[in-house]
Amino acid sequence: MDDLSQLLQQTMRRRHLTPQAIADKTGIRTPRIRAFAQDGAEGPIRPTDAELTELAGALALPAIKDTARPAAAAT
Repeated sequence: MDDLSQLLQQTMRRRHLTPQAIADKTGIRTPRIRAFAQDGAEGPIRPTDAELTELAGALALPAIKDTARPAAAAT
């Protein structure tokens, strides 16, 4: 899973969670959760590392920092 949007949408659907339920678990505001689920990590509203950690913990996901951030280009 290489996109935060897909990861959130699939997890929310599988666990029958709403953005509000995730916001209640994490403390992240509901509009930000919706933006992450719709646009992913590369949208106009980008998640912070702390938010990614909160999401991973609340949803019992492996560290999603690696899946949300694009890989650095090798030079």
